[in-house]
Amino acid sequence: MASSLGKVELRTLGNTGLKLSCVGFGASPLGNVFGPVSEDDAIASVRLAFSLGINFFDTSPYYGGTLSEKVLGKTLKALNVPRNEYIVSTKCGRYAEGFDFSAERVTNSIDESLARLQLDYVDILQCHDIEFGNLDQIVNETIPALQKLKEAGKIRFIGITGLPLEVFTYVLDRVPPGTVDVILSYCHYSVNDSTLDDLIPYLKSKGVGVISASPLAMGLLTEAGPPEWHPASSELKSASQAAAAFCQKKGKNISKLAMQYSLSNKDISSVLVGMNSVKQVEENVAAAIELANNGKDEETLSELEAIFKPVKNQTWPSGIQQS
Repeated sequence: MASSLGKVELRTLGNTGLKLSCVGFGASPLGNVFGPVSEDDAIASVRLAFSLGINFFDTSPYYGGTLSEKVLGKTLKALNVPRNEYIVSTKCGRYAEGFDFSAERVTNSIDESLARLQLDYVDILQCHDIEFGNLDQIVNETIPALQKLKEAGKIRFIGITGLPLEVFTYVLDRVPPGTVDVILSYCHYSVNDSTLDDLIPYLKSKGVGVISASPLAMGLLTEAGPPEWHPASSELKSASQAAAAFCQKKGKNISKLAMQYSLSNKDISSVLVGMNSVKQVEENVAAAIELANNGKDEETLSELEAIFKPVKNQTWPSGIQQS
């Protein structure tokens, strides 16, 4: 039973003083992004996650066209615990109707998000997928607007998210030190792509905390395989398929191994993974506890790395061409 699992470890996030659970609860599935989730299932999942030490919940107005925020708000309220016991991160700039990083839109956006989340403040507000915006606007307009929200007490810390790693250095090199507290990177710290690792010394030098999402590479590192729309190359998809089949033959689960690989880097404060059922919460927490107790399965992971070698660190384009 899950309650016998123990609790996941907490890790400090950059210079924020926040201690995040090493497994973060990605709430995009609560917006029915991957199929319908009943309110009862959503509440049960969040409640179990919290009882197992998961204190970090991440959402966005973009997920499920605001539904994820609404459902997460309800589930957190149902926990009935003091507000300082959980950490909530939401985003701004990306919406069902498109991208808008203007000061006016992001300023209104946080009020809308707080209403849906039924909260007075969020711990982290992140500019969502900045590679689709004008990076100079992010530096000169969006982030200064978020600083005003910080002064107003509506948000505690400021973050940026995106796929191409170079967007982080572009922004962080141009904003005053200490302005951006955290970055959220996805699909760059998993068995097939560990390029985020090269950026960590730079991020540490800037005092920026690191959250890594999508340890399963948006479904590549699963037995079921990625969704039809997955942007990876056919070579990367077939290597992933071969890796999953190899694990199955060995009696191992590729998703669990991938999760443990991502969790094993202590410089990453939290590994965010989408969850929408009690079973998924149990599996992710079990993977984290097993890793803490026994370390990672070096043998199988090195065999997987050999399978991925020809496509190692291969990514895909995302965003608009920055002039």
